[in-house]
Amino acid sequence: MSTPPLAGAGMPPGAFSGTQAQAAREVNTASLCRIGQETVQDIVFRTMEIFQLLRNMQLPNGVTYHTATYQDRLAKLQEHLRQLSILFRKLRLVYDKCNENCAGLDPIPIEQLIPYVEEDGSKHDDRGAASQLRFASEERREIMEVNKKLKQKNQQLKQIMDQLRNLIWDINAMLAMRN
Repeated sequence: MSTPPLAGAGMPPGAFSGTQAQAAREVNTASLCRIGQETVQDIVFRTMEIFQLLRNMQLPNGVTYHTATYQDRLAKLQEHLRQLSILFRKLRLVYDKCNENCAGLDPIPIEQLIPYVEEDGSKHDDRGAASQLRFASEERREIMEVNKKLKQKNQQLKQIMDQLRNLIWDINAMLAMRN
């Protein structure tokens, strides 16, 4: 988790508040999304740590268990859970802020997001589109014919394989009768 440096860690106390105010002004939706992504990664990491702690804990099955070890692991687990709840609150704040920033935006249809380059000269477009359509339909017809021929050949090969299988079966049966 990335946290801002403390004011006393090599920085004068006034410098951090100025940097923080400048960062607050420069926060945009893209940086909020990045912060949200990092927060989700932290949540996943903390959750994995919690499951690791739970996997290492022993069940109370009558075995004497050191209370100091138990208290230590319980404290670690509670700390992870507390940090996890803080991360979820942070994620909720980022989500709400992103929704607030995007509330006034009109949704752009997906078709407009696809880049499309129009050719110059609309006369050539009509003839070009018609010839492309004709070419595509001829190509499709040829592909359909090839597929039909391929299916016929596959059927013939299957029949030959079945005949060979029966012939081998008969030969093996005759050899078995001879022995």
